[in-house]
Amino acid sequence: MGRQPFALAQPAAWLKREGFAVICLDLSLQKLDPDVLESADLVALYVGMHTATRIAVQALPRIKELAPNAQVCVFGLYAPMNEALLRGLGVCAVLGGEIEPALLALCQRLRADDATGIAGAAPMRQSEPVISLNKVSFMAPDRSGLPDLARYAHLVLPDGTTRTAAFAEGSRGCKHLCRHCPVVPVYQGKFRIVPVDVVMQDIRQQVRDGANHVSFGDPDFFNGSTHGIRLARALHEAFPHVTFDATIKIQHLIDHAELLPELRRCGCVFITSAVEAVDDDILRFLDKNHGSRDFDRAVALTRAAGIALAPTFVAFTPWTTLDGYIALLERLVELQLVESVPPVQLTIRLLVPAGSYLLQLPGFREKLMPFDAALLGYPWRHPDPRVDQLQRELQALVARCEQEGVARSDVFAAVWRMAHEAATRPAPMLSMHLGSPIPHMSEPWYCCAEPTELQLQSF
Repeated sequence: MGRQPFALAQPAAWLKREGFAVICLDLSLQKLDPDVLESADLVALYVGMHTATRIAVQALPRIKELAPNAQVCVFGLYAPMNEALLRGLGVCAVLGGEIEPALLALCQRLRADDATGIAGAAPMRQSEPVISLNKVSFMAPDRSGLPDLARYAHLVLPDGTTRTAAFAEGSRGCKHLCRHCPVVPVYQGKFRIVPVDVVMQDIRQQVRDGANHVSFGDPDFFNGSTHGIRLARALHEAFPHVTFDATIKIQHLIDHAELLPELRRCGCVFITSAVEAVDDDILRFLDKNHGSRDFDRAVALTRAAGIALAPTFVAFTPWTTLDGYIALLERLVELQLVESVPPVQLTIRLLVPAGSYLLQLPGFREKLMPFDAALLGYPWRHPDPRVDQLQRELQALVARCEQEGVARSDVFAAVWRMAHEAATRPAPMLSMHLGSPIPHMSEPWYCCAEPTELQLQSF
Protein backbone atom coordinates (compact mmCIF):
# COMPACT_ATOMS: atom_id res chain seq x y z
CA MET A 1 0.00 0.00 0.00
CA GLY A 2 1.42 3.36 -1.04
CA ARG A 3 4.32 1.78 -2.93
CA GLN A 4 4.62 0.55 -6.50
CA PRO A 5 4.81 -3.16 -5.61
CA PHE A 6 8.02 -5.11 -6.20
CA ALA A 7 5.98 -8.25 -5.47
CA LEU A 8 3.97 -7.74 -8.67
CA ALA A 9 6.89 -6.54 -10.77
CA GLN A 10 9.25 -9.44 -9.94
CA PRO A 11 6.90 -12.34 -10.84
CA ALA A 12 5.71 -10.36 -13.87
CA ALA A 13 9.29 -10.37 -15.16
CA TRP A 14 9.59 -14.13 -14.58
CA LEU A 15 6.36 -14.88 -16.44
CA LYS A 16 7.01 -12.54 -19.36
CA ARG A 17 10.45 -14.09 -19.87
CA GLU A 18 8.69 -17.43 -20.45
CA GLY A 19 6.28 -15.97 -22.98
CA PHE A 20 3.21 -15.39 -20.81
CA ALA A 21 1.06 -12.30 -21.33
CA VAL A 22 0.90 -10.46 -18.01
CA ILE A 23 -1.22 -7.48 -17.04
CA CYS A 24 -0.78 -5.93 -13.56
CA LEU A 25 -3.42 -3.99 -11.65
CA ASP A 26 -2.94 -2.32 -8.28
CA LEU A 27 -6.33 -2.55 -6.59
CA SER A 28 -5.37 0.08 -4.03
CA LEU A 29 -5.41 2.55 -6.94
CA GLN A 30 -7.19 0.89 -9.87
CA LYS A 31 -10.44 -0.91 -10.64
CA LEU A 32 -10.82 -4.36 -12.11
CA ASP A 33 -10.87 -4.27 -15.90
CA PRO A 34 -13.68 -6.48 -17.31
CA ASP A 35 -12.02 -6.68 -20.74
CA VAL A 36 -8.76 -7.94 -19.25
CA LEU A 37 -10.39 -10.44 -16.89
CA GLU A 38 -12.70 -11.90 -19.50
CA SER A 39 -9.75 -13.43 -21.35
CA ALA A 40 -7.63 -14.31 -18.31
CA ASP A 41 -6.56 -17.90 -17.69
CA LEU A 42 -5.13 -17.09 -14.25
CA VAL A 43 -5.73 -14.28 -11.77
CA ALA A 44 -2.99 -14.04 -9.12
CA LEU A 45 -3.56 -11.72 -6.16
CA TYR A 46 -0.68 -10.46 -4.01
CA VAL A 47 -1.45 -10.18 -0.28
CA GLY A 48 1.72 -8.92 1.35
CA MET A 49 -0.07 -7.03 4.13
CA HIS A 50 -3.27 -7.34 6.11
CA THR A 51 -5.12 -4.55 4.30
CA ALA A 52 -4.16 -6.03 0.92
CA THR A 53 -5.65 -9.34 2.06
CA ARG A 54 -8.92 -7.72 2.99
CA ILE A 55 -9.02 -5.98 -0.40
CA ALA A 56 -8.39 -9.33 -2.12
CA VAL A 57 -11.12 -11.11 -0.14
CA GLN A 58 -13.64 -8.40 -1.00
CA ALA A 59 -12.58 -8.38 -4.66
CA LEU A 60 -12.76 -12.16 -5.14
CA PRO A 61 -16.52 -12.40 -5.86
CA ARG A 62 -16.25 -9.71 -8.53
CA ILE A 63 -13.16 -11.37 -10.01
CA LYS A 64 -14.94 -14.71 -10.28
CA GLU A 65 -17.91 -12.98 -11.90
CA LEU A 66 -15.73 -11.23 -14.49
CA ALA A 67 -13.40 -14.19 -15.09
CA PRO A 68 -15.53 -17.31 -14.55
CA ASN A 69 -13.10 -19.58 -16.41
CA ALA A 70 -9.90 -18.30 -14.78
CA GLN A 71 -8.01 -20.11 -12.06
CA VAL A 72 -7.33 -17.96 -9.00
CA CYS A 73 -4.07 -17.90 -7.04
CA VAL A 74 -3.25 -15.84 -3.95
CA PHE A 75 0.37 -15.24 -2.97
CA GLY A 76 2.32 -13.28 -0.37
CA LEU A 77 2.87 -13.29 3.40
CA TYR A 78 -0.80 -13.39 4.32
CA ALA A 79 -1.73 -16.15 1.85
CA PRO A 80 -0.47 -19.19 3.83
CA MET A 81 -1.82 -17.75 7.08
CA ASN A 82 -5.30 -17.54 5.55
CA GLU A 83 -5.11 -20.68 3.40
CA ALA A 84 -8.30 -22.32 4.68
CA LEU A 85 -10.33 -19.13 4.23
CA LEU A 86 -8.98 -18.51 0.73
CA ARG A 87 -9.62 -22.05 -0.47
CA GLY A 88 -13.15 -21.77 0.85
CA LEU A 89 -13.55 -18.76 -1.44
CA GLY A 90 -12.56 -20.81 -4.49
CA VAL A 91 -8.83 -20.04 -4.64
CA CYS A 92 -6.97 -22.88 -6.39
CA ALA A 93 -3.41 -22.07 -5.30
CA VAL A 94 -1.96 -20.46 -2.17
CA LEU A 95 1.72 -19.50 -2.30
CA GLY A 96 4.07 -17.96 0.27
CA GLY A 97 7.76 -17.24 0.63
CA GLU A 98 9.85 -17.30 -2.54
CA ILE A 99 6.87 -17.75 -4.84
CA GLU A 100 8.22 -17.10 -8.34
CA PRO A 101 9.15 -20.70 -9.28
CA ALA A 102 5.82 -22.04 -8.01
CA LEU A 103 3.82 -19.34 -9.79
CA LEU A 104 5.70 -20.05 -13.01
CA ALA A 105 5.10 -23.80 -12.64
CA LEU A 106 1.39 -23.14 -12.09
CA CYS A 107 1.23 -21.08 -15.29
CA GLN A 108 3.10 -23.74 -17.25
CA ARG A 109 0.63 -26.40 -16.08
CA LEU A 110 -2.25 -24.18 -17.16
CA ARG A 111 -0.66 -23.67 -20.57
CA ALA A 112 -0.11 -27.42 -20.96
CA ASP A 113 -3.70 -28.17 -19.96
CA ASP A 114 -4.96 -25.58 -22.40
CA ALA A 115 -2.89 -27.11 -25.19
CA THR A 116 -4.39 -30.53 -24.50
CA GLY A 117 -7.91 -29.17 -24.18
CA ILE A 118 -8.42 -30.26 -20.57
CA ALA A 119 -8.41 -26.79 -19.01
CA GLY A 120 -11.67 -25.84 -17.38
CA ALA A 121 -13.38 -23.70 -14.80
CA ALA A 122 -13.03 -26.29 -12.02
CA PRO A 123 -10.26 -25.28 -9.56
CA MET A 124 -6.94 -26.94 -10.29
CA ARG A 125 -5.37 -29.17 -7.69
CA GLN A 126 -2.29 -27.44 -6.28
CA SER A 127 0.92 -29.43 -6.63
CA GLU A 128 3.27 -26.56 -5.83
CA PRO A 129 4.37 -26.06 -2.19
CA VAL A 130 2.31 -23.60 -0.16
CA ILE A 131 5.52 -22.19 1.33
CA SER A 132 8.91 -22.38 -0.35
CA LEU A 133 12.02 -20.80 1.12
CA ASN A 134 14.37 -22.09 -1.59
CA LYS A 135 16.69 -19.48 -3.04
CA VAL A 136 15.55 -18.02 -6.35
CA SER A 137 17.46 -16.27 -9.13
CA PHE A 138 16.15 -12.71 -9.06
CA MET A 139 15.93 -10.66 -12.21
CA ALA A 140 15.18 -7.01 -12.89
CA PRO A 141 11.49 -6.44 -12.04
CA ASP A 142 9.12 -5.51 -14.86
CA ARG A 143 7.22 -2.42 -13.67
CA SER A 144 5.69 -1.61 -17.06
CA GLY A 145 1.94 -1.30 -16.82
CA LEU A 146 1.88 -0.41 -13.13
CA PRO A 147 0.51 3.02 -12.12
CA ASP A 148 2.97 5.91 -12.34
CA LEU A 149 5.24 6.52 -9.35
CA ALA A 150 3.56 9.90 -8.92
CA ARG A 151 0.38 8.10 -7.79
CA TYR A 152 2.15 6.47 -4.86
CA ALA A 153 3.45 7.82 -1.56
CA HIS A 154 6.15 10.47 -1.86
CA LEU A 155 8.82 11.83 0.47
CA VAL A 156 7.87 14.99 2.35
CA LEU A 157 10.78 17.09 3.60
CA PRO A 158 10.58 19.33 6.69
CA ASP A 159 10.31 22.46 4.52
CA GLY A 160 7.23 21.00 2.81
CA THR A 161 8.88 20.15 -0.49
CA THR A 162 8.39 16.65 -1.86
CA ARG A 163 10.35 14.00 -3.73
CA THR A 164 9.02 11.23 -5.96
CA ALA A 165 9.74 7.91 -4.28
CA ALA A 166 10.86 4.62 -5.79
CA PHE A 167 10.38 1.34 -3.96
CA ALA A 168 13.04 -1.35 -3.92
CA GLU A 169 13.75 -4.52 -1.97
CA GLY A 170 17.25 -5.66 -1.11
CA SER A 171 16.07 -8.71 0.79
CA ARG A 172 12.97 -10.71 1.68
CA GLY A 173 12.14 -12.45 4.92
CA CYS A 174 13.79 -11.80 8.29
CA LYS A 175 16.18 -13.64 10.57
CA HIS A 176 14.29 -12.54 13.69
CA LEU A 177 11.25 -14.13 15.32
CA CYS A 178 9.25 -11.22 16.74
CA ARG A 179 6.01 -12.90 17.80
CA HIS A 180 3.61 -10.33 16.37
CA CYS A 181 5.31 -9.97 12.98
CA PRO A 182 3.55 -11.35 9.86
CA VAL A 183 6.90 -12.25 8.25
CA VAL A 184 7.72 -14.84 10.91
CA PRO A 185 5.06 -17.53 10.27
CA VAL A 186 6.20 -17.78 6.63
CA TYR A 187 9.96 -17.21 6.72
CA GLN A 188 10.58 -18.65 10.21
CA GLY A 189 13.85 -16.84 10.78
CA LYS A 190 15.22 -17.02 7.22
CA PHE A 191 15.88 -14.20 4.78
CA ARG A 192 16.89 -14.06 1.15
CA ILE A 193 19.21 -11.50 -0.49
CA VAL A 194 18.35 -9.74 -3.76
CA PRO A 195 21.70 -9.21 -5.56
CA VAL A 196 22.99 -5.65 -5.61
CA ASP A 197 23.07 -5.51 -9.43
CA VAL A 198 19.40 -6.56 -9.63
CA VAL A 199 18.38 -3.94 -7.04
CA MET A 200 20.31 -1.28 -8.93
CA GLN A 201 18.66 -2.24 -12.23
CA ASP A 202 15.32 -1.80 -10.50
CA ILE A 203 16.31 1.56 -9.03
CA ARG A 204 17.67 2.81 -12.38
CA GLN A 205 14.37 2.22 -14.15
CA GLN A 206 12.50 4.06 -11.42
CA VAL A 207 14.95 6.99 -11.45
CA ARG A 208 14.36 7.20 -15.21
CA ASP A 209 10.66 7.42 -14.38
CA GLY A 210 11.28 10.43 -12.14
CA ALA A 211 12.20 9.02 -8.71
CA ASN A 212 14.70 10.99 -6.62
CA HIS A 213 14.19 9.07 -3.38
CA VAL A 214 14.24 5.32 -2.71
CA SER A 215 12.21 3.66 0.02
CA PHE A 216 13.75 0.27 0.78
CA GLY A 217 11.02 -2.22 1.67
CA ASP A 218 13.20 -4.86 3.37
CA PRO A 219 11.72 -6.06 6.67
CA ASP A 220 15.16 -5.16 8.06
CA PHE A 221 17.84 -3.44 5.96
CA PHE A 222 20.51 -4.75 8.37
CA ASN A 223 19.47 -8.40 8.41
CA GLY A 224 22.63 -8.57 6.33
CA SER A 225 24.42 -5.39 7.34
CA THR A 226 27.23 -5.89 4.80
CA HIS A 227 24.67 -6.27 2.01
CA GLY A 228 22.78 -3.19 3.21
CA ILE A 229 25.91 -1.04 3.18
CA ARG A 230 26.81 -2.30 -0.30
CA LEU A 231 23.37 -1.26 -1.53
CA ALA A 232 23.66 2.17 0.06
CA ARG A 233 27.10 2.73 -1.49
CA ALA A 234 25.98 1.50 -4.92
CA LEU A 235 22.97 3.82 -4.84
CA HIS A 236 25.08 6.82 -3.83
CA GLU A 237 27.75 6.10 -6.43
CA ALA A 238 25.21 5.80 -9.23
CA PHE A 239 22.86 8.61 -8.10
CA PRO A 240 24.50 11.00 -5.60
CA HIS A 241 21.40 13.22 -5.60
CA VAL A 242 18.99 10.40 -4.64
CA THR A 243 18.11 10.00 -0.98
CA PHE A 244 16.73 6.90 0.70
CA ASP A 245 15.07 5.50 3.80
CA ALA A 246 15.14 2.01 5.30
CA THR A 247 13.70 -0.06 8.13
CA ILE A 248 16.17 -1.24 10.79
CA LYS A 249 15.60 -2.90 14.18
CA ILE A 250 16.56 -1.08 17.39
CA GLN A 251 18.89 -3.97 18.16
CA HIS A 252 20.68 -3.58 14.82
CA LEU A 253 20.98 0.20 15.18
CA ILE A 254 22.91 -0.39 18.39
CA ASP A 255 24.92 -3.39 17.22
CA HIS A 256 25.96 -1.65 13.98
CA ALA A 257 26.21 1.93 15.23
CA GLU A 258 29.52 2.36 13.41
CA LEU A 259 27.68 2.00 10.07
CA LEU A 260 25.18 4.80 10.67
CA PRO A 261 27.48 7.67 9.56
CA GLU A 262 28.11 5.75 6.33
CA LEU A 263 24.36 5.41 5.74
CA ARG A 264 24.01 9.15 6.21
CA ARG A 265 26.91 9.87 3.82
CA CYS A 266 25.16 7.72 1.21
CA GLY A 267 21.91 9.69 1.48
CA CYS A 268 19.83 8.07 4.22
CA VAL A 269 17.42 10.70 5.54
CA PHE A 270 15.37 8.63 7.96
CA ILE A 271 15.14 5.15 9.44
CA THR A 272 11.91 3.45 10.43
CA SER A 273 12.24 1.23 13.49
CA ALA A 274 9.54 -0.94 15.04
CA VAL A 275 9.98 0.07 18.68
CA GLU A 276 6.47 -1.22 19.49
CA ALA A 277 6.49 -0.42 23.24
CA VAL A 278 8.43 1.22 26.07
CA ASP A 279 7.31 -1.40 28.59
CA ASP A 280 9.89 -4.16 29.11
CA ASP A 281 7.27 -6.79 29.87
CA ILE A 282 5.41 -6.09 26.63
CA LEU A 283 8.68 -6.12 24.70
CA ARG A 284 9.43 -9.57 26.14
CA PHE A 285 5.96 -10.84 25.18
CA LEU A 286 6.59 -9.61 21.63
CA ASP A 287 10.14 -11.05 21.65
CA LYS A 288 11.60 -7.83 20.27
CA ASN A 289 15.15 -8.45 21.53
CA HIS A 290 15.55 -4.92 22.82
CA GLY A 291 14.73 -3.24 26.10
CA SER A 292 12.93 0.01 26.83
CA ARG A 293 16.08 2.08 27.30
CA ASP A 294 17.61 0.66 24.11
CA PHE A 295 15.09 2.89 22.37
CA ASP A 296 16.72 5.96 23.95
CA ARG A 297 20.15 4.71 22.88
CA ALA A 298 19.02 4.24 19.27
CA VAL A 299 17.60 7.77 19.20
CA ALA A 300 20.93 9.16 20.40
CA LEU A 301 22.92 7.14 17.86
CA THR A 302 20.82 8.09 14.86
CA ARG A 303 20.80 11.76 15.88
CA ALA A 304 24.58 11.73 16.25
CA ALA A 305 24.79 10.32 12.73
CA GLY A 306 22.43 12.99 11.36
CA ILE A 307 19.63 10.53 10.51
CA ALA A 308 16.06 11.00 11.68
CA LEU A 309 14.49 8.07 13.52
CA ALA A 310 10.83 7.31 12.77
CA PRO A 311 9.66 4.91 15.53
CA THR A 312 6.54 2.81 15.10
CA PHE A 313 4.43 1.34 17.90
CA VAL A 314 1.78 -1.20 18.74
CA ALA A 315 0.33 1.17 21.31
CA PHE A 316 -2.58 -1.01 22.46
CA THR A 317 -2.11 -4.64 23.45
CA PRO A 318 -3.85 -6.94 25.95
CA TRP A 319 -1.05 -6.00 28.39
CA THR A 320 -1.26 -2.21 27.95
CA THR A 321 -2.40 -0.21 30.97
CA LEU A 322 -3.56 3.40 31.04
CA ASP A 323 -0.47 4.34 33.04
CA GLY A 324 1.67 2.42 30.57
CA TYR A 325 0.12 4.27 27.65
CA ILE A 326 0.81 7.60 29.33
CA ALA A 327 4.40 6.41 29.90
CA LEU A 328 4.72 5.95 26.12
CA LEU A 329 3.54 9.53 25.53
CA GLU A 330 5.92 10.78 28.22
CA ARG A 331 8.85 9.05 26.55
CA LEU A 332 8.05 10.71 23.21
CA VAL A 333 8.05 14.07 24.98
CA GLU A 334 11.27 13.26 26.84
CA LEU A 335 13.03 12.25 23.62
CA GLN A 336 11.52 15.16 21.63
CA LEU A 337 10.00 12.75 19.12
CA VAL A 338 6.44 14.06 18.93
CA GLU A 339 6.95 15.43 15.41
CA SER A 340 8.61 12.16 14.37
CA VAL A 341 5.58 9.97 15.06
CA PRO A 342 2.47 10.01 12.82
CA PRO A 343 -0.54 10.30 15.17
CA VAL A 344 -1.98 7.03 13.79
CA GLN A 345 0.92 5.26 15.50
CA LEU A 346 -0.58 6.27 18.86
CA THR A 347 -3.79 4.37 18.08
CA ILE A 348 -2.47 1.05 16.71
CA ARG A 349 -4.18 -1.99 18.21
CA LEU A 350 -2.43 -5.38 18.15
CA LEU A 351 -3.52 -7.65 15.30
CA VAL A 352 -3.40 -11.40 15.91
CA PRO A 353 -3.69 -13.13 12.52
CA ALA A 354 -3.97 -16.88 11.94
CA GLY A 355 -0.57 -18.48 12.41
CA SER A 356 0.78 -15.67 14.59
CA TYR A 357 3.64 -16.71 16.88
CA LEU A 358 1.75 -14.89 19.64
CA LEU A 359 -0.51 -17.94 19.75
CA GLN A 360 2.46 -19.89 21.12
CA LEU A 361 2.56 -17.78 24.29
CA PRO A 362 1.24 -19.78 27.27
CA GLY A 363 -2.24 -18.59 28.18
CA PHE A 364 -2.50 -16.10 25.32
CA ARG A 365 -5.21 -17.94 23.39
CA GLU A 366 -7.46 -17.63 26.43
CA LYS A 367 -7.40 -13.84 25.96
CA LEU A 368 -8.80 -14.12 22.43
CA MET A 369 -12.23 -14.51 20.88
CA PRO A 370 -12.84 -16.95 18.00
CA PHE A 371 -11.20 -16.18 14.66
CA ASP A 372 -13.09 -13.50 12.73
CA ALA A 373 -12.95 -14.02 8.96
CA ALA A 374 -14.01 -10.42 8.30
CA LEU A 375 -11.25 -9.09 10.53
CA LEU A 376 -8.78 -11.77 9.36
CA GLY A 377 -7.67 -12.15 12.94
CA TYR A 378 -8.54 -13.11 16.49
CA PRO A 379 -10.39 -10.25 18.21
CA TRP A 380 -9.58 -9.49 21.83
CA ARG A 381 -10.96 -7.29 24.59
CA HIS A 382 -8.81 -5.62 27.18
CA PRO A 383 -9.54 -6.65 30.79
CA ASP A 384 -9.81 -2.93 31.59
CA PRO A 385 -12.68 -1.55 29.45
CA ARG A 386 -11.24 1.95 29.80
CA VAL A 387 -8.26 0.96 27.65
CA ASP A 388 -10.45 -0.21 24.75
CA GLN A 389 -12.62 2.89 25.09
CA LEU A 390 -9.57 5.15 24.95
CA GLN A 391 -8.26 3.37 21.86
CA ARG A 392 -11.58 3.81 20.05
CA GLU A 393 -11.80 7.50 20.97
CA LEU A 394 -8.21 8.17 19.94
CA GLN A 395 -8.72 6.39 16.64
CA ALA A 396 -11.72 8.56 15.86
CA LEU A 397 -9.85 11.70 16.92
CA VAL A 398 -6.80 10.94 14.78
CA ALA A 399 -8.93 10.09 11.73
CA ARG A 400 -10.82 13.36 12.08
CA CYS A 401 -7.63 15.38 12.55
CA GLU A 402 -6.06 13.70 9.53
CA GLN A 403 -8.98 14.76 7.36
CA GLU A 404 -8.74 18.33 8.68
CA GLY A 405 -4.96 18.57 8.32
CA VAL A 406 -4.30 19.25 12.01
CA ALA A 407 -0.59 19.56 12.92
CA ARG A 408 1.04 16.57 14.62
CA SER A 409 1.89 18.54 17.76
CA ASP A 410 -1.72 19.67 18.15
CA VAL A 411 -3.02 16.12 17.68
CA PHE A 412 -0.51 14.91 20.26
CA ALA A 413 -1.71 17.53 22.73
CA ALA A 414 -5.27 16.24 22.36
CA VAL A 415 -4.09 12.61 22.77
CA TRP A 416 -2.10 13.66 25.86
CA ARG A 417 -5.18 15.26 27.43
CA MET A 418 -7.54 12.37 26.60
CA ALA A 419 -5.13 9.74 27.95
CA HIS A 420 -4.78 11.54 31.28
CA GLU A 421 -8.54 12.04 31.51
CA ALA A 422 -9.09 8.30 30.93
CA ALA A 423 -6.69 7.53 33.80
CA THR A 424 -8.31 10.25 35.98
CA ARG A 425 -4.94 11.96 36.24
CA PRO A 426 -4.25 15.68 35.76
CA ALA A 427 -2.51 16.34 32.47
CA PRO A 428 0.78 18.21 33.01
CA MET A 429 1.51 21.13 30.72
CA LEU A 430 3.45 19.96 27.70
CA SER A 431 6.96 21.18 27.02
CA MET A 432 7.48 23.70 24.27
CA HIS A 433 10.26 21.48 22.88
CA LEU A 434 8.48 18.51 21.31
CA GLY A 435 10.94 18.01 18.47
CA SER A 436 11.25 19.21 14.91
CA PRO A 437 9.57 17.83 11.79
CA ILE A 438 11.53 15.08 10.05
CA PRO A 439 11.50 13.74 6.48
CA HIS A 440 8.64 11.26 6.13
CA MET A 441 6.52 9.47 3.58
CA SER A 442 3.18 11.00 2.68
CA GLU A 443 1.42 7.79 3.76
CA PRO A 444 2.34 6.53 7.25
CA TRP A 445 3.73 2.99 7.35
CA TYR A 446 2.45 0.52 9.91
CA CYS A 447 1.60 -3.13 10.30
CA CYS A 448 0.37 -5.54 13.00
CA ALA A 449 -2.64 -3.26 13.41
CA GLU A 450 -6.16 -4.49 14.01
CA PRO A 451 -8.47 -2.46 11.74
CA THR A 452 -12.01 -1.57 12.62
CA GLU A 453 -13.19 -0.42 9.20
CA LEU A 454 -11.99 -0.68 5.62
CA GLN A 455 -13.20 1.75 3.01
CA LEU A 456 -12.77 0.23 -0.47
CA GLN A 457 -13.53 1.49 -3.91
CA SER A 458 -16.15 -0.20 -6.01
CA PHE A 459 -14.59 -3.10 -7.87
